[in-house]
Amino acid sequence: MKIKAINEPIKAEISNIASDKSISHRSAIFSLLSDKPSRVRNYLRAEDTLNTLKIVQNLGADVIDNGDEILIVPPNKITEPKVVLECGNSGTAMRIFMGLLAAQDGFFVLSGDEYLNKRPMARVAKPLIKVGAKIDGTSKGDKAPLCIRGAKLKYFSYQSPIASAQIKTALLLAALYSNGCEYSENELSRDHTERMLGGMGADIKIDNLNIKLNPMTKPLNPLNIDVPNDPSSAFFYAVAATIIPGSHIVLKNILLNKTRIEAYNVLAKMGAIVKFHKNSEKYEDIGDIEIAYSPLKAVEVSENISWLIDEAPALAIAFASANGTSKLINAKELRVKECDRIAVTVAGLKKCGIEAKELEDGFVITGGNPTSAIIDSHGDHRIAMSFAVLGLRCGMIVEKSEFIATSFPNFTQILRKIGVSVED
Repeated sequence: MKIKAINEPIKAEISNIASDKSISHRSAIFSLLSDKPSRVRNYLRAEDTLNTLKIVQNLGADVIDNGDEILIVPPNKITEPKVVLECGNSGTAMRIFMGLLAAQDGFFVLSGDEYLNKRPMARVAKPLIKVGAKIDGTSKGDKAPLCIRGAKLKYFSYQSPIASAQIKTALLLAALYSNGCEYSENELSRDHTERMLGGMGADIKIDNLNIKLNPMTKPLNPLNIDVPNDPSSAFFYAVAATIIPGSHIVLKNILLNKTRIEAYNVLAKMGAIVKFHKNSEKYEDIGDIEIAYSPLKAVEVSENISWLIDEAPALAIAFASANGTSKLINAKELRVKECDRIAVTVAGLKKCGIEAKELEDGFVITGGNPTSAIIDSHGDHRIAMSFAVLGLRCGMIVEKSEFIATSFPNFTQILRKIGVSVED
């Protein structure tokens, strides 16, 4: 992908942002918890989430795509597939399916692309194995392909050392099909799972950071859901508006869950004009986000990191455009995403002439005037999109940009619509 710098402010109302990835994955997977058809509108049609739908089909569901709505008819019982369940590039899908399938009757193999199969999975496997799950894989069980022999698991109480919605969801699904659990974390991670399970009628009680979940005694209610647009995907355009003087954008129909908009709050702390306009709520709060340019100042980010972990590479672009030196810490999880996002982000910024330094758990970036460079995205969609945004200031060539399609197929289409010259 080749991006040309722009000389005019961005003025746009953007409505066709990618649907929320986290909720799309869960909508497909959670449909298996019911005995009645689930209806999902505005499902994300990206490679990762389409892979999740395919896995749901391979587990026995009928998936009927009517264009505006996807109807998922669950099987009477999750069936043992005759094929490897391919998760593509999605750690979310693989980890959630690990929990679901660990408690099913059958044998299952989960795999992904070359990048996903390098990511750590023991963080989910180990607590499940302790309560009776049978999971193995490469690298002593830490990496995919993963083999799962389902079993009914013991009741368990688990304190997660990592604030992770993926771990939380996996363990809750395993407990739901077994003997229940108590789950706690040291910081609230994304809470879509708790909200959706509660809305489907699960016996779940939430007390601050503690969850008590009783096992299913009957199938849950089906979903009837409109997936909102993804705040993590929308954030790239928010950053674009904050680094191009005179810009003003409105991002439409965005998920406004507090665990998903923290990066926008950081932009506001840096001096950008950010306004939230809630206009509906069902499973989640939904509305518009308005962002206007104002010169950015440096900031230190050390709290609620699990709420902005996906936006960290794009935040680094804002840091590189701010007056002063910014710091992000307590984000060691960035080391084990689709790539080592700390190392790759810092290396990319240095190639662009920006002063940047790796920390064990984050980075320090001093704002400046970037120069054009050739950036290797390492197959990471968020790295690719982040440096594409920086290219609006100085021009950029981003290698392996095809991986953007795993989460945001129309990313470049929207860039062109707001006046950016993009060559694939």
